[in-house]
Amino acid sequence: MSPMLTGPDPMTPVSTDRLLARVTALSLALVSGGGELDPEAADAARRVIDKVEARTTIAGDHTVVALAGATGSGKSSLFNVLVGADVARIGARRPTTSRPTAAIFGPAEAGELLDWLEVDARHVVTGPGPVPGEADGADPLDGLVLLDLPDFDSRVLDHRREAERVLELVDVFVWVTDPQKYADARLHDDFIRLQAAHEAVTLVVLNQCDRLARGDVPACRRDLERLLAADGVPGAEVVTTSARTGDGVGALRERLAHAVAGHVASRRRLAGDVQSCAARLRADVADSEADVGRLTHADLDAALARSAGVPVVLEAVARDYRREAFAHTGWLFARWTRGFAADPLRRLRLDQAGRRPPIPVAVKGRDVRAVLGRSSIPAPGASTVSAVEVATRSFVRAAAHGLPYRWEQAVEDAATGEGGALPDALDQAVVATPLRARRPLWWHVVNVVQWLLGVAAVAGLLWLVVLFVLGFLQLPSPDTPTVGIAPVPALLLVPGLLLGLGLGALSGWWARVGARHRRAVVGRRLQEAVAAVTDERVVAPVREVLARHRSTRESLEQAGG
Repeated sequence: MSPMLTGPDPMTPVSTDRLLARVTALSLALVSGGGELDPEAADAARRVIDKVEARTTIAGDHTVVALAGATGSGKSSLFNVLVGADVARIGARRPTTSRPTAAIFGPAEAGELLDWLEVDARHVVTGPGPVPGEADGADPLDGLVLLDLPDFDSRVLDHRREAERVLELVDVFVWVTDPQKYADARLHDDFIRLQAAHEAVTLVVLNQCDRLARGDVPACRRDLERLLAADGVPGAEVVTTSARTGDGVGALRERLAHAVAGHVASRRRLAGDVQSCAARLRADVADSEADVGRLTHADLDAALARSAGVPVVLEAVARDYRREAFAHTGWLFARWTRGFAADPLRRLRLDQAGRRPPIPVAVKGRDVRAVLGRSSIPAPGASTVSAVEVATRSFVRAAAHGLPYRWEQAVEDAATGEGGALPDALDQAVVATPLRARRPLWWHVVNVVQWLLGVAAVAGLLWLVVLFVLGFLQLPSPDTPTVGIAPVPALLLVPGLLLGLGLGALSGWWARVGARHRRAVVGRRLQEAVAAVTDERVVAPVREVLARHRSTRESLEQAGG
């Protein structure tokens, strides 16, 4: 197996469609994740997306291989041996390579690709290089674009930056090191370890092996393989070469031919970039999220109901019922006292509740208050506000359980919403809830009876007054009819008064029963109205955040393969 094809299923082809599907998934994850993803990781992912788009639109099936290494590792000499010409400048003064140099194997045009790579120094290799043992004929490296990069440990900052820039764009990494610097921390920490996700497109060359005794080469190679395994590249094979003697160059050409064959290295590299970005962003997403539909928010509903003044409204509803019942069923001669008691719903500006005019379509936001008006329900006290905060935090903790900090903060922000929006919505829900109902039938029946008793009492009183006046003036008066020994006028007056008072008292007791029933009915209406506001203003925004989290997680899993 080729060392650049090690790792989990490295031979699995990466089709363009599959690559683009994973890139699309990564893009969707960035959109759904938004500000809840690490900004640096998100920016890196966007650069990878742009790179994939640019690389897949470039014509040709070239494979770009970069020789990268530290100063003095002999990569430029190795480059010249592979090319078969002294293309890369070699000298005693270090660093020697300041700009990338490209060697294009084969006749296929690579100008557009090199323009994208911003590599100006170009050399076309038209035939197989003079490597001992290489067969004549078509070069197996046709389609290879070999780059000699500046030293990544150069003292010149621009050289290091240029090497890092090109390494972000190439298809295959060839890390060239030597027996003296193969354990260099910068090589392992800043490059190989960070490129562990690209194991399938990574090759390590231990150059200048002619400086070692022949028996020491295997031990040095095994030690380098051990370091590579610690970097996250287990099972990597190290190719040992000597640019001076040509030892191992043929094996290196064979490995490069494997990379060129099939023209899949570029897609593997891009897929590795996508996988690396997805894995980095995956750390900002939990493995699961709460199901808001299964979370109870009864405590939150109850706290918001108290905050909206529902107990005050229900007490006013009960008083209003008793007041209206008295107006229709109370003793006829005491109903005038109703005017001394203020309308409890009118005091709260709820006397028109449930009968507000429709809101014009053009009216939005807080302008609704100007149309519907506001109630005069007293503002909640400190304890009520505190209870709402406690219930909200409890709901947020349950909804955000197990989420990373940014997502947890997003859930909290969604639950709290804009300042003042939730109290306004609760108030409008109360204002829009019908607090009254049709007058009960027994009111009308008792009202008729009270009027009959009242008329009888008034008639009996007037009759007695007439008789008294006639007697006082000693005028003749007709005989007063009687029932037994009781005169009819007295039978009209006394029973009319007593029965009216009794019926009024009985109606008052029954009105208290009806008031409790009305309170219960309206209480259910208000609970439903408050629950609807909770769903709209708290639960729905939280559900949306968790849905974004789920979408981000699923997209990242798809992008990561």
